[in-house]
Amino acid sequence: MRTRPLGRTGIKVSPYCLGTMMFGPFGNPDPDDCVAIIHRALDAGINFIDTADVYGGDGETERIVGKALRGRRDDVVLATKFNGPMGADPNHRGSSRRWIVTAVENSLRRLGVDHIDLYQVHHPEPGTDIEETLAALTDLMQAGKVRAIGHSSLPAAEIVEAQWASERRGLARFRTEQPPYSILNRGIERDVLPVCERYGLGTLVWSPLASGLLTGRYRKGGNEQVSSARMHWVPKHMTDKRNHDAVEELVPIAEQAGLSLTHLALAFVISHPAVTSAIIGPRTMAQLGDLLAGVGTTLDDDTLDEIDKVVPPGVNPGTLDIAYVPPALEQADLRRRRTGDRAAA
Repeated sequence: MRTRPLGRTGIKVSPYCLGTMMFGPFGNPDPDDCVAIIHRALDAGINFIDTADVYGGDGETERIVGKALRGRRDDVVLATKFNGPMGADPNHRGSSRRWIVTAVENSLRRLGVDHIDLYQVHHPEPGTDIEETLAALTDLMQAGKVRAIGHSSLPAAEIVEAQWASERRGLARFRTEQPPYSILNRGIERDVLPVCERYGLGTLVWSPLASGLLTGRYRKGGNEQVSSARMHWVPKHMTDKRNHDAVEELVPIAEQAGLSLTHLALAFVISHPAVTSAIIGPRTMAQLGDLLAGVGTTLDDDTLDEIDKVVPPGVNPGTLDIAYVPPALEQADLRRRRTGDRAAA
């Protein structure tokens, strides 16, 4: 498996990154089987693993990854994330210095390693000054506990703001972004991906199979039932008619190219010049085998043109419930003047 540069970090990574969200009690509850899946991925040439402290509940997924990496740590570019809630305490989450210095020690202990190659802010944190976060992460890098830093689901304007803050204050720079991206979620092509290219950021795109819709398992009139887990996290996405209509149009394109819909979808995301790696998230060994079978698949211009006709560049035909939504779009009071202010205006 060939490697690609991870932005300007000097680190080389595989075009597939092994995502581990499905390892643990909320996906594959058998730790030994999860370890075997990780080893199979490494043996196939994947050298990039992405996890997070919140995966599996109480850090269980990080423990599984740590077990799998014993004796193989030096061969792996290890990424994890912080920011999500790790208990009921309101300060056991977020992007403050107070929490970051605790969270990294907890992750290092669970993973059984002395450093993390890529430490990422899991979610945007509008209530925390970006300089607070960057200063804490800079100190972790200087202490040798973290090699590079990144963020996930950050809007383009905030990516730029973070880069400027680093330059203005002499702080470490974010080197990667982890956005959602698939044939059914192309919105980041408008601004996020161009901004990442401009600042030399590597990108690890998640949900390249659109939460399973691009596996072809969930077809119109099909018998496959959407799992309760998917319906819990992305009910609108999984039931959106526009998404299902697009899938029906994509199936014959894949067939014409001699590919499964899964392999078409993965080849699509890694064909974008701004994309470093696509995060794959198998739950079983069989799923991993199918994903690995598509390694090296490339799409010609005619096939990419046909995909563009179904879902135009920069467009999200449906919804992705777990994508980040800025506060101003979620909270009406942030985009409406108070009644008295309206009258005065």
